Amino acid sequence: MNKKWEYYNSDEKIVEELQEKFNISKLLATILANRGIIEDEKVRKFLEPTREDFYDPFLMPDMEVAINRIIEAINKNEKIMIYGDYDVDGITSISVLQKFLKEREVEVSSYIPNRLEEGYGLNKEAIKGIYDKGYRLMITVDCGISAIEEIEYANSLGITTIITDHHEPLEELPKALAVIDAKRKDNKYPFNQLAGVGVVFKVIQALGIKLGLDEKEYLKYLDLVCVGTISDIVPLVDENRVIAKLGLKLVNVTKNLGLRCLLEAAGYKTIDSNTVSFGIAPRVNACGRMGHETEALDIFLSDDINEVRNLTEKLNEYNRTRQETEKNIVKEALQLIETNKENEKSAIVLGHNGWHHGVIGIVSSKITETYFKPSILVSFEDGAAKGSGRSIPGFDLHEALCKCSNFLEKYGGHEMAVGLSLKEENFESFKQELVKIAKESKVDEILPVIYIDGTVKQEDMKMDFVKELHKLEPFGEGNKMPLFAYKGLKINSIRALTEGKHLKLTLKDDNIIIDAIGFNMGNLVNEYLIGDKVDIVGVLEVNNFNGMENIQINLKDIMKSI
Repeated sequence: MNKKWEYYNSDEKIVEELQEKFNISKLLATILANRGIIEDEKVRKFLEPTREDFYDPFLMPDMEVAINRIIEAINKNEKIMIYGDYDVDGITSISVLQKFLKEREVEVSSYIPNRLEEGYGLNKEAIKGIYDKGYRLMITVDCGISAIEEIEYANSLGITTIITDHHEPLEELPKALAVIDAKRKDNKYPFNQLAGVGVVFKVIQALGIKLGLDEKEYLKYLDLVCVGTISDIVPLVDENRVIAKLGLKLVNVTKNLGLRCLLEAAGYKTIDSNTVSFGIAPRVNACGRMGHETEALDIFLSDDINEVRNLTEKLNEYNRTRQETEKNIVKEALQLIETNKENEKSAIVLGHNGWHHGVIGIVSSKITETYFKPSILVSFEDGAAKGSGRSIPGFDLHEALCKCSNFLEKYGGHEMAVGLSLKEENFESFKQELVKIAKESKVDEILPVIYIDGTVKQEDMKMDFVKELHKLEPFGEGNKMPLFAYKGLKINSIRALTEGKHLKLTLKDDNIIIDAIGFNMGNLVNEYLIGDKVDIVGVLEVNNFNGMENIQINLKDIMKSI
């Protein structure tokens, strides 16, 4: 697949000033300039944020009202119910708030809807159950902003609700006592991209301030707040970066038994954003995907090492089951695509009986990544169809669903990811309409773009420089790993690894040899020969093998030199 290489144009004068002021390398200064981080205070906050960089939580809408009501509940010994979500953001949100309130001797419990039976968000049956158990104060975390009818129902029962959420509100807000969401139109909070757990952190920060607590009483939860923030793929900029950067320091020395056991199970040598994204998040998310959401919560709440170890093994097993289920669906999906030449269409829309709808969203991501086309996967069951979809930059998938909503029962999401349900009998009509919309939008003309921070040469391949790039951690949405082009290299050796899946190269620049690995690029092994001159784009990283450190380039693209 052809990819477009696009270079940032950074101002050389600004780069030089950054180098001198902050005593950093030219390449690091270039990356900061590329990201628009050039003012002294922004650079300081980006490279070395402190606890002083958190904003005043009382600037958030309805925070004062919410905090006063929670403190009233604490003083009157009221029971509090936390209503959350089954993904990492939701699980860490519940964990942080529940632990904080328990330490204030509050009788607090939580409710997580089952993904497979109830789906996301509040539902009336669950609210009735909460009422029947005697709860009259409910706090939502990572959900609730669009629950107009459900909050009306809670009000009719006499349940007071405080909503904490980070999703986009509708035109009308739910009639809760307080609606804490920085995406509200009347918001005055300086940053509106917090994860759900980030909003919860602001709540416990506000409670800490109002109760006159030492700041360590809420800062100590930054390990879990960091895990939820990184896992939810919110932009790691501004206050999210402060949370993630400070939080990772706590993750390294975490006192949370569950988090510590999960880190050991993941087996990463270095604890960074990758460890969270690929080691912790899949294990926790697997619980919700496979219908075992309570175990994900229990692992973070438990103080019993034996229980935590048992739960860790369960999470590992759920993740293995999820991986196996995912692998089977990917195989079936690829067969359907190749057999029916679905990849020749402007969008890939697939339906199949019995596909696990807790997993098809991940499969859709892989299909979109493989073919660089928007994709929707739908599972048929008893005449109904549930699905998930993923898009590519330049095609708004949610807007496309709006245009063919007459075929759908329910749908939601945003331009890059959607969820939907429809009747099986409407599937083919829906598919034809969506493919037509994608074709009219000229999806086939959209090329994947690789944004390149700069060009490196032989003199840049130094261990000190590559390690200096760690100052840019944590990486994630809004702060991607920097990519560099390296031109005119000669292929010294080339082979495929892992049954042809990955590409392993050694590349020569005069008298130095550079290692390179291309994950999921094994299909290119027959397109290049030893001695070919190539240009590459990739991430510079340190590879530890047998106690030896060497620089490796993690390839994102390769082409023959012109």
